[in-house]
Amino acid sequence: MGQPAITGSGVFTPPEVITNAELVEAFNVYAAQFNARHADDIAAGRVEAKAPSSSEFIVGASGIEQRHVMEKRGILDPEVMYPRLRARGNDEPGIMAEMALDACGKALAQAGRDASEIDLIICAASNHERPYPAVAIEIQSYLGARGFAFDMNVACSSATFGIQAAADMIRAGSVRRALVVSPEICSGHLEWRDRDCHFIFGDVCTAVVIEPADSAKGAQFLIESTRCATKFSNNIRNNNGFLRRSRPDGLADRRDMQFVQDGRRVFKEVLPLVSAHILGHLQEARVSADSLRRLWLHQANKAMNDFIGRKVMGRVPEPREQPNILQDYANTSSAGSIIAFSQYSDDLQPGDRGMICSFGAGYSVGSVLVERA
Repeated sequence: MGQPAITGSGVFTPPEVITNAELVEAFNVYAAQFNARHADDIAAGRVEAKAPSSSEFIVGASGIEQRHVMEKRGILDPEVMYPRLRARGNDEPGIMAEMALDACGKALAQAGRDASEIDLIICAASNHERPYPAVAIEIQSYLGARGFAFDMNVACSSATFGIQAAADMIRAGSVRRALVVSPEICSGHLEWRDRDCHFIFGDVCTAVVIEPADSAKGAQFLIESTRCATKFSNNIRNNNGFLRRSRPDGLADRRDMQFVQDGRRVFKEVLPLVSAHILGHLQEARVSADSLRRLWLHQANKAMNDFIGRKVMGRVPEPREQPNILQDYANTSSAGSIIAFSQYSDDLQPGDRGMICSFGAGYSVGSVLVERA
């Protein structure tokens, strides 16, 4: 049995950026066109008018200032309002694999490892571009990794659940080295025509290398313990799926075929769930909250993170103790906490502890307690 450690991390950031101002301009044109087309029904009370959005509304509701996406032209076209990604042949890398190769390459370089030394790949993401063959196996093939690979979906907690699975297999000795990679194309399952959520998501891909600490070549974060929990809720849901065409209205562009959430209920129910989860994890590990140098939280909403930080620390955390990256990346589902970890961990000293925590649809919560070795 080996002590697992994170020895490398990597982030692929799409080159295209949508600012709040660009997003608002496109949405407001769409809203005005919608209201004009449905003017009679709106006047009769049969249809609700679309209210305009604003940059002030977006920042106030979320703390988000921009987002990276794989394709912005379609999103910003009021007649389209979704990413238009080119069709790919079966003999070329899928878009998720392409993103993953970049992030995995960076993580492997940081760990000082070659892909041939990896014997497990988990593609942990909130959506996969196809049911099969597994995207993880495609990534394994293009990387030239050994062993086996599989896909995992626990929505926004996918990355932390993947880290737990990989760490457990390393402890058991069934694998030697693993990559947990999270290619998130959240722009594809966001309803950009909904004012309440059109600003939430962005695209990105993260990867972490996990291996036994005694074989690490460079800096490492020991995975002291992990903790995962789920509790069923419909408050964050997407009803798209392979049975869609079997339904009477299967080809209809229904609103619930994209990301849908009851934001107020999520806020009310998830915050105490996550806070209690982290505090319970620390208690089980016999680690005091005061000894945590860093909280790398899921990047969904600044107000949510601020609340959780205060509840866990018992005070207002310093900005570097609980770093936020969502102002630049928006919500990137399972990848958000890993981006924060990758960008805000180099300054920690041996013996310093931190907690990676993600949470989201399910509900699901995953936490990883690490110590800089």
